[in-house]
Amino acid sequence: MARPPRAALKLPAPEESAALPYLVIRDYIAARITGGEWPAGTQLPSERQLHEALGRNRGTIRDALLQLEGEGLVYRQSRSGWFVSPPRVRYDPARPDGFMTYVAEQNRTPQTRTLSAETLKASGWTAECLGVAQGAPSYFIRRLRLIDQRPVLVEQIWANPAMFPGLLEHSLDGSLTQLLRNQYGAEVVRMEIDMSPCLLPEVQAEALRVVPGTPGLYLTRRSLDAAGRVVEYDQEFWRHDAIAVHVNVDFSRRGLQRRRVRR
Repeated sequence: MARPPRAALKLPAPEESAALPYLVIRDYIAARITGGEWPAGTQLPSERQLHEALGRNRGTIRDALLQLEGEGLVYRQSRSGWFVSPPRVRYDPARPDGFMTYVAEQNRTPQTRTLSAETLKASGWTAECLGVAQGAPSYFIRRLRLIDQRPVLVEQIWANPAMFPGLLEHSLDGSLTQLLRNQYGAEVVRMEIDMSPCLLPEVQAEALRVVPGTPGLYLTRRSLDAAGRVVEYDQEFWRHDAIAVHVNVDFSRRGLQRRRVRR
């Protein structure tokens, strides 16, 4: 993978920037990103270079970068520095389409890598999520998902081996939704989705190549079939700068009727 370009260091002279607070530094960097001077994937000047050019202390520089990170304009990559974030993908949780489909629809390149796949005894929490007895066998699948070769999501999936015998013998590097439908006839008719902001824990941050504590989005999804059985239970740990949640709600009479039929 080619090394991303480094941003040109064309910052104000130290005497012009000696009194800049961190928000003005934030605005200066943001203007170069939104104006196209520093396109997506560009590596920013190092904190030391920014410090030397602006004549401000490292804490002020770091505050400006953290502000930009929180807004999703830049991101930190472990042991590499700061980079301009790519455009976010739009995610509509009300649509049944999986990651591979909605990312490709936005002219981006999706990819899935299976990190681990094993059969475990269901803990009390897992049993409740899957609707099985505690101690019953359960599949646990952990996958890394990428957009344009950039890791954006760690997914942890639980499924019931009684419903999907031999599942782990299949390749899991594609659409699990399609695999369950085509091989086992599983059709999801309802989803229960919860989302909340989070700080990425160490094990997930390592897979995403970011530092632990980086802002993220934590999403859980329980998918059920027409009989009310749990098809799969997912935990998703997203980079917060990779996704924009978009929901299209139709409040017209026709739209409400469609929603009732889907339920």
